[in-house]
Amino acid sequence: QVQLVESGGGLVQPGGSLRLSCAASGSIFSIDVVHWYRQAPGKQRELVAWLDSGGSTYYANSVKDRFTISGDNAKNTAYLQVNSLKPEDTAVYYCYAVVREVGVTRHYWGQGTQVTVSS
Repeated sequence: QVQLVESGGGLVQPGGSLRLSCAASGSIFSIDVVHWYRQAPGKQRELVAWLDSGGSTYYANSVKDRFTISGDNAKNTAYLQVNSLKPEDTAVYYCYAVVREVGVTRHYWGQGTQVTVSS
């Protein structure tokens, strides 16, 4: 009943920036928490950042001071601004959200967006 769609990925040079989006659509009352994860080829999925409805944030040490998570409540969309990108940031980036619907709270995953950092 709710779908998360990531966008904004692409190919960038080291030091470049992107803004990743996670747009939620469907029967949405509110979004309580958004997490961004990433998974590089041959590696485990790792938590990158999260944002809750109270404005609290978390960042993995590997991305701290380079990435920023934010949300637009009116658009039901979360963002991950990724700056000063390094080759090791190359991965598929996924969003995960706790979504309140009418009388129900459910968790959803997006399909992912590819970020490739290469010279």
